[in-house]
Amino acid sequence: MGIALAFIVIVIVIVFAAMSVKIVPQQNVGVVERLGKFSRLLTPGINILIPFIDHVRTYHDLRIQQANVPPQTVITKDNVQVKIDTIIFYQVTGPEQATYGISDYVYGVRNISTATMRQIIGKMELDETLSGREKISTDIRIALDEATEKWGVRIERVEVIDIQPPLDIQEAMDKQMKAERSKRALVLDAEAAKQDMILRAEGDKQSKILKAEGDKEARIRHAEGQRQAQELEALGEAKAIQTIAEAERSRIELIRSAGLDDKVLTYRSLEALSDIANGAANKVFIPTRAVETLGSIGAISEMLKSNQ
Repeated sequence: MGIALAFIVIVIVIVFAAMSVKIVPQQNVGVVERLGKFSRLLTPGINILIPFIDHVRTYHDLRIQQANVPPQTVITKDNVQVKIDTIIFYQVTGPEQATYGISDYVYGVRNISTATMRQIIGKMELDETLSGREKISTDIRIALDEATEKWGVRIERVEVIDIQPPLDIQEAMDKQMKAERSKRALVLDAEAAKQDMILRAEGDKQSKILKAEGDKEARIRHAEGQRQAQELEALGEAKAIQTIAEAERSRIELIRSAGLDDKVLTYRSLEALSDIANGAANKVFIPTRAVETLGSIGAISEMLKSNQ
């Protein structure tokens, strides 16, 4: 009997110890009630409870959770039914409020999301709905934040996964999209042809400009060459004339240094003229002024003889 009693005591102690010690994983909390009233929260790690007095009501995961909202059929402002599929990311920030503020906060989040979505889509036309996913997500998140704040739940993000219009609307949209693509293709082809013509015209223009510039440069260089040639030729002629003038001046100075005056020079010139006229094929035309000079030939000859 003693052994059996000891065994029973040991079992009771083990059961009490198991009921008293609670190990809570990381990012989890437990809501503890004492005699049916909220007492405290169990934090991650080892926690001690009083058996039969303390009771863990529920555990909450503090990580970000996601809740898929079933696809909802809503009507737009222009009376078109669309099916919208959304997903909500939320996080429990107040375990006590999440436990006692609402019986099932996930269900409440889904219902509020559905009601808010109907209100938002009802104010938008189909085109706005298809292109306004970001606006829809933001409006739903704002509405959920206002409602879930007192539940100890924070809405992190709302994503609109898919928006499906009716089949006939989809077919019409596909046809419109194909028409738009064909139109854009034609516009792009026309723009390409226009750009090609512009580039060709610009190239032809540049070619003509460059050709004209080349012709102009060639004419300028040719004129410059002719000018330089003429300058060199004139310079050469000037040098030649200067040389001849220098020689003539030297000859005259030599004659003057020999003591010959103008009358002797005139006589020598007439003798040279006589020698030229003696040729059989030579014809000499004497100007009128030279005839007056011929009258002094005799005087010149007499003067030469007297000098001898």
